[in-house]
Amino acid sequence: MTIAIAEPEEPEEPEENLVSRIVKVTPKIAETYLSRASVNRRLDMGQVRALSETILRGEWKLTHQGIAFDKAGALLDGQHRLHAIIEANAPVEMLVFDGLSKDVFPVLDTGKRRSAADTLSSTGAKYLPLLSSTIRHVILFKTMPNDPWSGSRAYVSNDRILAAYNGDKDRYGEAVTIGRELSKHLFASQTAAAVGFFLTTEVAPAADIDEWISGLKSGASLDPGDARLALREVPRETQRRGSRRRIAMRDQVAIYIKAWNAWVEPEKASELRLRRLRKGEKMPMPVEVKFEH
Repeated sequence: MTIAIAEPEEPEEPEENLVSRIVKVTPKIAETYLSRASVNRRLDMGQVRALSETILRGEWKLTHQGIAFDKAGALLDGQHRLHAIIEANAPVEMLVFDGLSKDVFPVLDTGKRRSAADTLSSTGAKYLPLLSSTIRHVILFKTMPNDPWSGSRAYVSNDRILAAYNGDKDRYGEAVTIGRELSKHLFASQTAAAVGFFLTTEVAPAADIDEWISGLKSGASLDPGDARLALREVPRETQRRGSRRRIAMRDQVAIYIKAWNAWVEPEKASELRLRRLRKGEKMPMPVEVKFEH
């Protein structure tokens, strides 16, 4: 029997005029590059702000993703990065490609975007979607507590989520574990319970956390005025998909914190009302419980 073996094809020669270089792109250079734009995708200001904040925090990294021009010198890719440099008013180094064919424009940035859970996969942590969602909402609480936690302004970069996790691995891991358990007994989602637990225990090292948790889980022997009982009695049906009564994540976290504050300082909780934040109402801040010196 004769077996025919196909000869391997010779790789195509790269385009002669394709050139890449590392450039420190200043805001002025960014404006010049943007002036050479021909056809670009719709500008996503949420992505621009996220990239700008990455630059301002000093977290920008030189990667293969940069700026690309076609053979005629028109900008094909990189408008969001360029706008971010202008908004941050700070220079960064990036790769600049010249000489691409215009034919490549339809396939630029069409690959699957890496999720925060994908970014955290290298850490060996468990429950990655819940973990990434928890970290994201903790960051939103700390940076924009009184603004909506949805839309382009609420974007949190994967690098920022990973950095936050690396800075407090044990507490985030504990919050996810507790959040999964508490959500079985409360109206709140796993993420909301994890975020509420993380934020309240972060400022209360002297609080009896075990008592708080056990009361929420069992509800046994709780007085009628106990904030834990009130939190347990928030209707679970408010979380059903499609329900007009469904409570947004920011409101869920607010309700959890309100109950916590009333439990820590019962003398100040004469009329505890666990409900959505009203228009103009600010996000409650967790009551601190510190060790006495």
